[in-house]
Amino acid sequence: MPRILIVDDDPDLLGVCRVGLEAMGHTLRTAESGEEGLVEAAVYPPDVIVLDLGLPDLDGLEVCKRIRSWSSVPIIVLSADGSEDRKVSALEEGADDYMTKPFGMRELNARLNVALRHRSTEGSEQPTEIVVGPLRLDLVHHEATFSDQHLDLAPKEFDFLAYLALNVGKVCTRRMILENVWGPGYGNELHYLKVYAYRLRRKLNDEDGKFLQSEPSVGYRLVEQ
Repeated sequence: MPRILIVDDDPDLLGVCRVGLEAMGHTLRTAESGEEGLVEAAVYPPDVIVLDLGLPDLDGLEVCKRIRSWSSVPIIVLSADGSEDRKVSALEEGADDYMTKPFGMRELNARLNVALRHRSTEGSEQPTEIVVGPLRLDLVHHEATFSDQHLDLAPKEFDFLAYLALNVGKVCTRRMILENVWGPGYGNELHYLKVYAYRLRRKLNDEDGKFLQSEPSVGYRLVEQ
């Protein structure tokens, strides 16, 4: 069973998560402080870490940064602080996803499953094809189909979509996308993303943004349908 570590100083939340997630097939370990969480992560390596930012001893961002220095384990940040700056900081320090309290157990379980699927593909060779729901991307020939219909994509549209598909389920910050798709010198060209996201949604018949989702002022996420 997947091993989940939850680092949070709220014992009631830990109790609810233990009951809910174990019923959903996960093995759970918990820690109520940053230092305890670091020890748990090192001694009992989990498959996914759920990390609160408001810990009593260490800032959650510092815990995330320390873990990321020696481990690539997926980290889902869980916080009552839903501010844009806090989300961006967490994602840029290495978090894979960000959930705001209060949250539903089904949503947490869904995000855990996405993180687990993503981790199962890490360390493998670069894929030649990516399939996300009805989207199929041929990375060798730069060809794309959606619901078996050919997509006529410009080169950067394809690269933008491919980057999100490679990180399916994860929120990719605007800077991450710009630097990986356009290059290191484009980190502040935020208007590029709005234009390209708009074009892609039109071509995907996704004007309401259910498939190519935006996290306002933070970034974008491609969601498995």
